[in-house]
Amino acid sequence: MVNVILKGVTKRFGRVVAVDNVSFKAEHGELFTLLGPSGCGKTTTLRIIAGFELPDEGKVFFDDVDVTLKKPYERETAMVFQNYALWPHMTVFDNIAYGLKIRKLPKEEIRRRVEWVLELVGLKGLENRYPHQLSGGQQQRVALARALVVEPKVLLMDEPLSNLDAKLRLRMREEIKRIQKELGITTIYVTHDQEEAMSLSDRVAVMNAGKVLQIGTPKEVYMRPRNLFVATFIGRSTLLSGRVEAVSGGRAVVIVEGSVRIKGRVAEGYKVSPGDPAVAIMRPEDFSLEPPKTEYNVLEGTVEMTMFIGLFNRVGIKLGSQSFKAYIDRDVDLRPGDRVRVYISTEDVVIFPRRGWEEVEFEAVA
Repeated sequence: MVNVILKGVTKRFGRVVAVDNVSFKAEHGELFTLLGPSGCGKTTTLRIIAGFELPDEGKVFFDDVDVTLKKPYERETAMVFQNYALWPHMTVFDNIAYGLKIRKLPKEEIRRRVEWVLELVGLKGLENRYPHQLSGGQQQRVALARALVVEPKVLLMDEPLSNLDAKLRLRMREEIKRIQKELGITTIYVTHDQEEAMSLSDRVAVMNAGKVLQIGTPKEVYMRPRNLFVATFIGRSTLLSGRVEAVSGGRAVVIVEGSVRIKGRVAEGYKVSPGDPAVAIMRPEDFSLEPPKTEYNVLEGTVEMTMFIGLFNRVGIKLGSQSFKAYIDRDVDLRPGDRVRVYISTEDVVIFPRRGWEEVEFEAVA
């Protein structure tokens, strides 16, 4: 198991910059996730680590060894692909053993390793089946077993759960996390699914437009977003636009819709001044119908819509020309047209400058 280090990695395809000066370090034994929307550069970054793509600039290190120009088979990595890429004419056993046979290991060693990994991924007894005789979840386990059986130094996973149904995805998340921790293998995982990244990862690198915008634990990127893109991409958020009225001690008051005052903490790394355009970012789950015990904001508006989502109702609330969402107790009966007053702690509001959505949205803060 190794540390995986990228230093200033850039990859272009013609005029398109797919990966833009990316640097990070995935620690030994860590499950490190590249998270972002489609086309953000996360899979290209993974392919550069695997050796399937060469960077135009920058270097890739495994510990202190420069592997930038090494061929994929020289790097001792293994990849689990989105489509599993199983051989349809081979049994489960032969699919898993394929990489070991290429390495010309003795038959007994191959059998020992395959039996070990079948047990690890919960496929014991299915070794003589063919891929078409397996469920999607079982095929995913075969792909994972095939990667693990060669005992790679680094495990690379590219959207491995995207083809599974919702219930099976949840189960496989738990299995991947269990296996990864049991083996202590350095793992770099690519996904566009925020919940998947938050539940699996030791740390997350949020990407957009080829750049890494923030790296941190799931809790850090959720609770302390460093830019507006991260604040709105991670989890569910709602925002209201206005102008800064006052600033004091890392806190700011934003006037929304001419008269509504919203107080919150200014995002780390940013400064705002009275008169600046700004946005207040809030999480729907942080609203309540009763005042909290700490300092709070009060927002009152008209219910636009309600949606029952199990543990709560998701309520859209109109505030002047803008709208925001709040999660309300499912037992509270609210209907479109009702007036409602909600409360949110000032600590749960993050204030960002708004210098134009595009500029702020893609702005990275170190």
